[in-house]
Amino acid sequence: MEHIPAALRLTEAADAAGKQGPGNLLRVVLVVMVVGAVLLAWFLLRGYKRDDD
Repeated sequence: MEHIPAALRLTEAADAAGKQGPGNLLRVVLVVMVVGAVLLAWFLLRGYKRDDD
C-alpha cells in the first residue's frame, strides 16, 4: 500500500463532496422549516389558552 499525503486525501475528499449535490443543504433547509413551523404553531396556539380563574 502506498503512502498518500494528507493534503492529497483532503483535496480528493473535498472534490468528492462537491460532486454529491445539494443533499446536506436540502436536509438543513428541511430541518429548519420543520422547527420553524413547530415554533410558529406553538406561538400562535398559546394565545388560545384560556385562564378561567
